[in-house]
Amino acid sequence: IPSALLCRSDRGWAWMVLLAAVLLQGLTLGFPSCIGVFFTDLQHEFQASNSETSWFPSIMVAVLHGGGPLCSILVKRFGCRFAVMLGGLLSGVGMVSSSFCKSISQLYLTAGLITGLGSCFSFQAGVTALGYYFVRWRTLANAMASTGVSLGFTLWPLLSQYLLDEMGWRNTFLIFGGILLNCCVCGAIMRPVQLLSNGASSPHPELQQQTRRTACFQMLQKYLAFDIFCQNKGYQIYTIGVTWMMMGFALPHVYLVPYAIQNGVEERRAALLISVIGFINIFIRPLTGLLSGHRVFTGRRIYLFSLAVLLCGLSNFICITSAEFSVLIVYCVILSIAMSGIGALTFQVLMDVVEMDRFSSALGLFTILESITLLIGPPLTGLLVDITSDFHYVFYNSSFFLISAALFMGLSFCALEKKNKLKEASKVPLDNASRYEYNEMPTEPQCESQSPPAVVYITSI
Repeated sequence: IPSALLCRSDRGWAWMVLLAAVLLQGLTLGFPSCIGVFFTDLQHEFQASNSETSWFPSIMVAVLHGGGPLCSILVKRFGCRFAVMLGGLLSGVGMVSSSFCKSISQLYLTAGLITGLGSCFSFQAGVTALGYYFVRWRTLANAMASTGVSLGFTLWPLLSQYLLDEMGWRNTFLIFGGILLNCCVCGAIMRPVQLLSNGASSPHPELQQQTRRTACFQMLQKYLAFDIFCQNKGYQIYTIGVTWMMMGFALPHVYLVPYAIQNGVEERRAALLISVIGFINIFIRPLTGLLSGHRVFTGRRIYLFSLAVLLCGLSNFICITSAEFSVLIVYCVILSIAMSGIGALTFQVLMDVVEMDRFSSALGLFTILESITLLIGPPLTGLLVDITSDFHYVFYNSSFFLISAALFMGLSFCALEKKNKLKEASKVPLDNASRYEYNEMPTEPQCESQSPPAVVYITSI
């Protein structure tokens, strides 16, 4: 990285960029947490089933997580500031348009697709910009920025319930459109950083003459690492496990509020349940990140992650036993602790199983696959609830996917670790064994002079 950039990093305007990143994460990743507050009203307004209504938040979250490669291309072509501001504009327009929707299918397009894509652009481009402004303190900056998610989880449901009671869901969505436009303000703060390349030359003439098919293949290779998936057993196991886990992970977020309301909990208190999850996340998530960085967990973070997923799955049985408000509060506390572990460890474990020079590519395939199950999980469960008229199946389904994913990942990595030890004992050449070995890879810059990634897309859970 040029010395001119090092002089500007980690101080001065960088802290304003960090503040903007905190707000961005609260406005984007925290926003879907409030959709459950409107679930019952949207059902009554459009005479929609549970399955039909749940497609709305599912599309939003799936696009938010799966749009990473598209955002990366946008950032590389136009820069972080443009991508953040475009995302803010799309998010605002999507929510304003949704306030005029006449059918639930129109809501899929406006609040689901358009707002979801805008949130994806704003959030992921904001994380990338943070990487340019922080070098020495980049890990700390990302951890501080992630507190915005927890703040969003805490505040969005409370604000949603208040506005819903005062002026209805249509006017509330209109106000939300104006609030999300503040992403454009955050983007304006992220001034472009001029990277003064040392003798960098223009692309080789031969590269400029490649066929369109070859260029397409190279783009897929860069942003969707199928070769890593086929060759790296650790990445393969982890990607399959997390993708399966996502079928059940989002279900409580979508259905907890309508489940509580159906069982006689007052609407304001039901909305408070999601805020409790977010509030506890503010404190537990950073502690979990610090704990997982201790040398005791070196090479064992995948087992800590699997334990968090298992706890998340087991906690759902609390809701099955009782729907009393006090019991649901206990459930939210335990669920939030488990979610904090999952959120703090998801990408740390991914960095452990994939070499850092291919992390960006591995993350592209990872987020697209998990977005598919995030998309179909809630509607399929909603269909089951429509057929049975029993909300308990939400938590049965969630527990099944989470517990089975935790056991799959934990046992598979344990078997893989034993297999690698046997290979070492058999004196297998290191270059062959390392391809399949679950190793502890560095998760932060090794020195002050390491350059920030040109294009990074990171999601948060």
